[in-house]
Amino acid sequence: MGAMADTASTSAPATARPPAPLLVALGFATIYLVWGSTYLGIRWAVATIPPFVMGGTRFLLAGVVLHLFLRIRGAPAPTRTQVRDGIIVGALLLLGGNGLVNWAEQFLPSGLTALVIGTTPLAFVGLEWLLPPRRPPTALTLAGLVLGTVGIALLSLQGGVDGAIHWGALVAILVACVTWAGGSLYSKQAGHGTNPFLAASLQMIAGGALQLLTATGTGEWARFHPAAVTLQSALAWAYLVCIGSLVAFSTYIWLLRASTPARVSTYAYVNPVIAVFLGWALAGEAVTSRTVVAAAVIVAAVVIITRQKR
Repeated sequence: MGAMADTASTSAPATARPPAPLLVALGFATIYLVWGSTYLGIRWAVATIPPFVMGGTRFLLAGVVLHLFLRIRGAPAPTRTQVRDGIIVGALLLLGGNGLVNWAEQFLPSGLTALVIGTTPLAFVGLEWLLPPRRPPTALTLAGLVLGTVGIALLSLQGGVDGAIHWGALVAILVACVTWAGGSLYSKQAGHGTNPFLAASLQMIAGGALQLLTATGTGEWARFHPAAVTLQSALAWAYLVCIGSLVAFSTYIWLLRASTPARVSTYAYVNPVIAVFLGWALAGEAVTSRTVVAAAVIVAAVVIITRQKR
């Protein structure tokens, strides 16, 4: 995304001309690789930082930095409509999507979390079926939905970081998949004529603020002790701010304008593979035969559905 920042016009609409194929390829590479690593970053960060405090400070800081940069470069002040859309998308993507994942990773390994989130394209299909203009799935797509459900069922038998099955965390991630898909579709429809990086900054500011309000409502501040934050958690938080938010999230919002939701959702192919490998290599997370089978089932379901959508 760093290479893309210079290409984002601060005043012209993002749809003024088609983006360069090389930039689109770099954008896909960014969300494929970077987001695959953020699951382990979240797991390390929430080890000593409460989840909504961690996510809220992460996105609020990243959003403010990006917004100030764009305004210094000459971007106009956002309109009321842009602010409204930023709040809606921030609530869906970053409070519902990211915030629930942060909370769930207190109880689930990062690789397992990424595999469940790999079903997000299924949520895209379901929402496009339910919301106007309704697009009913084909028989093959329905088969993919069933296959994805089987994969989730297999993963649910694996258990969490302590060996127990954390149904609450599993359900939270599934809800996060739905809110993420909903926020992505809304962002795609509402973003015409808006600089995608300006939109991303507003979404991060709104989402970060909403996560901090949630942290206040759930009493997380009382459990947050800065002196107890480990170096590993602090470095993971910094990585999530700089790379996971400023780079990858901004790139994701840009790609939603530059490509189709179906193609953008293919990050679900690569993210789980990277997350499982990093969790195994760096955090000692177990990779069982059930994990491998479930991963193959989920990836097969996502491939079927995405190819149908194309």
